[in-house]
Amino acid sequence: MRRVQLVFGYGSLSAETGGVPCRLRDHRCHWGVAMDNREVIPGYKIYLDPETGERPAVHVAYLSITPASGHHVDGYAFEVTDERLEALDRRERNYDRRDVTDLVDPDLGGRVWAYAGSAAGRRRLEQARRRGTAVIARGYLEKVPHMIAPDFPVRALLRRDVGA
Repeated sequence: MRRVQLVFGYGSLSAETGGVPCRLRDHRCHWGVAMDNREVIPGYKIYLDPETGERPAVHVAYLSITPASGHHVDGYAFEVTDERLEALDRRERNYDRRDVTDLVDPDLGGRVWAYAGSAAGRRRLEQARRRGTAVIARGYLEKVPHMIAPDFPVRALLRRDVGA
């Protein structure tokens, strides 16, 4: 018998269709990882300045989750196939996939995965904060209106996927 697998989405993944509202216990959500926009990684993405078309030398920040006793993160869980999970693992390259089944309310009847910031993704954001190169793409922030922008700039940036 196939066991159901789900992904808990709390940032841009919360916009996936068909999600079930749920809560991840003992975690908090924060601006926790970044990608280096100076790097071009086949099969990933870059951001362009909408006025100049140039690729700015910035580090684009994203949400992450961190264990935090007594806190919770609201989100949505959506069912995935093994193939979709593999595709998400490639897409979510700033994150590590973790089993959070026992921390999700209500019980969704299957294994629940969540993406938490990888050590490399967290390190990129910390370095970018120190250098003053951390930004948030305005389009991403608009997808997560429940989050308050941190103490680094929000920029209008156009996302472009990079071919394999």
